[in-house]
Amino acid sequence: MIASLIIVLAVCVSASAQPDTKSMVYVKGRTFTMGSARADDPENEKPQHRVKVSDFWMDSTEVTNAQYELFVKATGYVTVAERPVEWEQIRLQVPPGTPKPPDSLLQPGSLVFTMPAEGTTTDDVAQWWKWVIGANWRHPEGTNSDIRNRMNHPVVHIAFEDAQAYATWADKRLPTEAEWECAALAGAKSARFTWGNRIPSDGDSIANIWQGTFPYLNSERDGFLRTSPVRSYKPNKLGLYDMAGNVWEWCSDLFRADAYEQRLESDPKAIINNPTGPTTSWDPNDGVPSTRKHVIRGGSFLCHASYCESYRVSARRGETPDTGMSHLGFRCVR
Repeated sequence: MIASLIIVLAVCVSASAQPDTKSMVYVKGRTFTMGSARADDPENEKPQHRVKVSDFWMDSTEVTNAQYELFVKATGYVTVAERPVEWEQIRLQVPPGTPKPPDSLLQPGSLVFTMPAEGTTTDDVAQWWKWVIGANWRHPEGTNSDIRNRMNHPVVHIAFEDAQAYATWADKRLPTEAEWECAALAGAKSARFTWGNRIPSDGDSIANIWQGTFPYLNSERDGFLRTSPVRSYKPNKLGLYDMAGNVWEWCSDLFRADAYEQRLESDPKAIINNPTGPTTSWDPNDGVPSTRKHVIRGGSFLCHASYCESYRVSARRGETPDTGMSHLGFRCVR
């Protein structure tokens, strides 16, 4: 989605935090059915298949601004959104012939959701996603914003490598999407949402999702227009908070729209043991389908049943590893 503003920069973080599971939840490994069989769900969630995951620990909440600040202070790490933008790196990731944007736009920043005019349709995401120079985890809406009163909110504008760097420092890692879905199901044999099968209404306070008419009217009945403090809503049965809504969460797997089909090519009845994802990316909805992407899960405060309903347990999509947005964060596992 932001192929026109891509940076690829590897960062090595040498400092490390001490192992700690006090803020984590134990997830007992099991065999479960992954994916969706519903006709109206996206094809990239199909076919359903059996997966086995081993025991693991998962952060009870999404990583907060306060936690990420500790990491940055300890290591001096600079996130992707704070680094210089290099056109030569961008050019490799966009369709041939794409014109170079003006230098005035090739400045450090990130994509920020900006409420469009009333009556805006949902057929073009460019109507509400704007590149904001100076937007990053410290300044979620741009230079005139800060996180002083949002230290217990999930950190946002986090690219994949930013999440990986934190996880390495914390002696943790990003979850596989199989681990993530297992944790979201919270022991259930099947469930459409992390809390069960009840479809949320605009009057519910069950998760931080869009209330009103997407994308131009948010009633804020739950009190939140954007991110909410972690633990604002009830956890699932495992004690995990915000497994639906608030912010999307990075997983370690590469994204392929046909990943589940590939898993079952050799044996449709196989139980896949601890899958770690495909070795290449493929997204037919991307201008460059082979662009490297990683899976994100859980949906965000922008999700609504009338648009994406991506707070469903099986919902998945891919983002380029340098993507940082105002509704994209992460949590870790061990």
